[in-house]
Parts: sequence; C-alpha cells; structure tokens
Amino acid sequence: MKALVTGAGGTVGARLCEDLERWGVEVVRWPRERVPVDDYWAMEHFVRSVAPDVLFHLATASRPTGRANESWFITYEWTSELAWICRQVGVRFVFASTAMVFSDHAPGPFTVDSVPDASEGYGYEKRRAEERVFQQNPEARVVRLGWQIDEHPSGNNMLAALEAQARERGWVEASTRWFPACSFLDDTVRALQALAWAEPGLYLLDANERWSFHDIVRALNARRGGSWRVEPTEHFVFDQRMMDDRVVLPSLQKRLPDLP
Repeated sequence: MKALVTGAGGTVGARLCEDLERWGVEVVRWPRERVPVDDYWAMEHFVRSVAPDVLFHLATASRPTGRANESWFITYEWTSELAWICRQVGVRFVFASTAMVFSDHAPGPFTVDSVPDASEGYGYEKRRAEERVFQQNPEARVVRLGWQIDEHPSGNNMLAALEAQARERGWVEASTRWFPACSFLDDTVRALQALAWAEPGLYLLDANERWSFHDIVRALNARRGGSWRVEPTEHFVFDQRMMDDRVVLPSLQKRLPDLP
C-alpha cells in the first residue's frame, strides 16, 4: 500500500505517517515547496506520478505566507481540487474535517444527520469544504475530528494547551458544562486508516461518551502527578460531542481511569 499525505508535519499528520510506516505502508508527504497548491496540472501530474492507493488530506493554513484569503484557499480551494483529482485518477480520498463545523450555539450531541451551522472562521471554511468534497467526489470519506489528546505536551493538542495555560496563569480553568469532542491521537490515526477502506461518506470520530472538560482535565492532571491547580468554571456551556455508531473508538476512560 502507498499513501500520500498532506499536512504531514501537523499534529495528526505526523503521527499518521509514523503509524502508516510502522505498518509497512509507503508514505509520500506532499511537498508544497515543489508542488504548488494553486497549479492544478502540477498537482494532478504529481498524484499520477506517485500513484497512491489513498490520499489523506489533513493540511491547514497553519503557516501563513501572506497570500490574500490564504485560509480559505487552503481549506476550501485546495481541498476541492484534490477531491476532483482523486476522482479522476481513481485514488481514495480521505478529508479530515472538524467538530467546529458546528457553532457554539448548536444543540449537541451531534450525529451524521445534524446540520452544520458555523457561519464564520475555520469552522465555516471546513463546513463549506465538506460540501464541496462530496460535489467533486461522491466516493470521498469525510471525517470530523475533535480536539486531540496526546501523551506529549507539544504541538496542537489538549495536553499542550493545558500545560501552556498552567505556565502562564498558574492554574488551569475548566468548564463543568462543556462536553468537548475529543479523542487520543493514537486512536484517531488508527481510525483514519480504517476509514480509508470504509464505505464513502461522512464519519464522526469522538471518544467522549459523557465527560465534561473539567472531568477530563482532572483525569489528565491525575495521570501526570497532579501538578496543575484545576479551577472549575461554568462560563462555557456547550455539548460538542459527536455520536457515530459506525465508528467505535476506545473510551476515554480506557486511557484515563480517573474519569468519574
């Protein structure tokens, strides 16, 4: 098997590449410095030359270059072109979306039948990109992800954010009324690989069955020796959980036995 991966330097992309290679998959990381993402024919030629079995599209506009409307271009336009190219070339296309396609005012928990309503920012761009992917390539797999939890406090993951907050403030604030969509990073990348071979369509990846952010933060703190001062709050009220019976991730409680 051969996989082509965009966003291979990101939190999810880097771990996905590591895991794929561990299983003997040949991984090609999209070289944006060599293959311009605004040159359709260069991109199609590159995909044909690599001849992957699957393209995992995880890239975001995380390293701005100053281009006008760069976030929209990377999130929507590039995604649209890749979905179409994969359709033309006969490559499986897996697009990583986000729970943020739902606004903070939407009534969760969400299912595949819930209608995304984000009207601005990153969530809006991803929402529109999801729609475009299925227009361009009905055989695509679109996978919504929550906040990733990793064992290491680096990169863009929950543990890194909590460590940063503890350093800057001296404590960690956690809402007892926010139920975040989240999963451990290792479980996420394994599910992404499995979904590449699932039926085309929309999938939701979330390991949070019932716990508040405060519950999760306290359990993470206990796992790391209780070094944070955790302060409960009710300032953010939102049930962001995503429910999809077709995708069963290991429960958060398997990784965090101190969850209530």
